[in-house]
Amino acid sequence: AFTNEEPPHFQTHLMGSWVYAHACKERGDRIEAAVALETMGCFSDELNSQHFPVAALAAAYPSTGNFISFIGDTTCRELIRRSVGVFRETTKFPCEGASLPASIPGVHWSDHWAFVQHQYPALMVTDTAPFRYAHYHTEKDTVDHVDFQRLARVVDGVDRVVEALVK
Repeated sequence: AFTNEEPPHFQTHLMGSWVYAHACKERGDRIEAAVALETMGCFSDELNSQHFPVAALAAAYPSTGNFISFIGDTTCRELIRRSVGVFRETTKFPCEGASLPASIPGVHWSDHWAFVQHQYPALMVTDTAPFRYAHYHTEKDTVDHVDFQRLARVVDGVDRVVEALVK
């Protein structure tokens, strides 16, 4: 749990995750993986409820926003592949993985960005909130929009992924 992930500190040296990752790098800490838990409670079974920051992604990923995503930049491809593999093997829940260029909007919209900046493998686990959830960062972004049953399944699956990563 890091402070200052939101603007005006977003993607600056004032982000708590950046301060931490920088200190780890200075000490020479060995970090195998950083897993940032981003928004994870919004799911929809409606067709075309999932949107994408670039049109090319729509051809490769589902148009129904009922899945969880493991997302990172191209430097973290192996971490994403392994994480998605463990999640799919252990958890009955739709899951997608994406290793994308950092220039695509959303790829670095979480604390994992700070770890990548310090050459640590990192990804975020997300429901892709701003690309499927109309209330993201508005006054209507309230707890009654969280699907707790699905979220619990995701949390169980992410727990299994973390367990596998530390072995």
